[in-house]
Amino acid sequence: MRSPRDKARTTRPVLLANISQLLSLRSPSGNPGPRRGDELKELAIIVDGAVLCVAGTIVSVGTTREALRDSWIKKNRKQLIEIDCAGKVALPGFVDSHTHPAFVSPRLLDFEKRIAGASYEEIAEAGGGICSSVEGVRAASKIDLAANILTALQEMMALGTTTVEAKSGYGLSVESELKSLEAIQLAAAQWPGTVVPTLLGAHVVPSEFKDQPQKYIDLISERMIPQVSKRKLAHFVDVFCDRGAFSEQDCLRIFAAAQKNKLGVRAHVSQLARTPLSKLLAMNPVSLDHVDHVDETDVSQLAQSSTVATLVPGANCFLDLKYPPARRLIDAGVAVALATDFNPGSSPTASMPFILSLACTQMKMSPAEAITAATINSACALQLEQTKGSIEAGKDADIAIFNVRDYREIPYWIAADRCALVIANGALIQSHTPPFGA
Repeated sequence: MRSPRDKARTTRPVLLANISQLLSLRSPSGNPGPRRGDELKELAIIVDGAVLCVAGTIVSVGTTREALRDSWIKKNRKQLIEIDCAGKVALPGFVDSHTHPAFVSPRLLDFEKRIAGASYEEIAEAGGGICSSVEGVRAASKIDLAANILTALQEMMALGTTTVEAKSGYGLSVESELKSLEAIQLAAAQWPGTVVPTLLGAHVVPSEFKDQPQKYIDLISERMIPQVSKRKLAHFVDVFCDRGAFSEQDCLRIFAAAQKNKLGVRAHVSQLARTPLSKLLAMNPVSLDHVDHVDETDVSQLAQSSTVATLVPGANCFLDLKYPPARRLIDAGVAVALATDFNPGSSPTASMPFILSLACTQMKMSPAEAITAATINSACALQLEQTKGSIEAGKDADIAIFNVRDYREIPYWIAADRCALVIANGALIQSHTPPFGA
């Protein structure tokens, strides 16, 4: 099976020229890790920029004037695909580091109940919520599930996303979790972007283990994780550690099983109620996601750790919950990322530009901070900072071009699709964008 990078090597070299604003996201300090504090505002903008991509890799980054003087470009210009980006903004393809695309149907009954006033937990107790997606996933074929996942990935790419973390989590049995990860793998092979698979068997306790939750944790730790690791179906293991899901002790046990099987760990945590973070952080998770309910101790410990705090404001918007304290986290020096949390129950959006809008309007992040959080910091949340998240020579050719003149317009035009073109692992993907208007 060829990887997206292999497929991209068959494409012709691409030269993007005359870019009004090229947001390179090159680190001002040279630090390859996540940006913190004031560094989140540093986009390393090049005016009238140019980028040369060859065989799926960024070869050179600079001004258009410098590019047109380059001897290699002069010699090979007839073989290049040259794209005039005048009046447009180019930035690294978004890295969506928290998504749940392996599902079959939207949860419309839950949607109506929530509108009528039912809480997230009340819906779950009535048989809705995560468990209501399980029947469809268990009954679906791997091919049909993969088709749904691919549709979601294509929608994400049309909006500027080139790298996606994709979780299982709606099968909640060994067989169906493995099937979900195989479907993610199958969809990824047909998509030009990059997919990072994650096992989320510990999403909630399935109904058949309702009275024996520890037996389900045994199943995850002793059977599910070892099989996923042996078959190389995931890079990470995730746990929903919160009220109504798994406890701190459950999470620590599952983390230990994951690390024993050489898989990275991450968690949903403190979305509905606070879970102290110190013991989880001691396990060195690459990312803790949601973190809506944190105290000063949690914030201080996050700031001193290498763990990224991934904020998912789409869920807060859809569920009408309080937003995570982005300003407090950033000002304390926490490494903050942004993701869609694309899923059928609490965040049915594939749009990273919409997430940027929420980050700015509801969490008071600046446009620059939001873009950094959605690119290089999200790459760090997937341990991909060496290849993704910035436009620098040697990195993968993942670039999103927007039909706007100023990068601040990307979050400004709420729920608008202004992505004109995407390059994913060097492959050109024409997006659909309305004409620039008033």
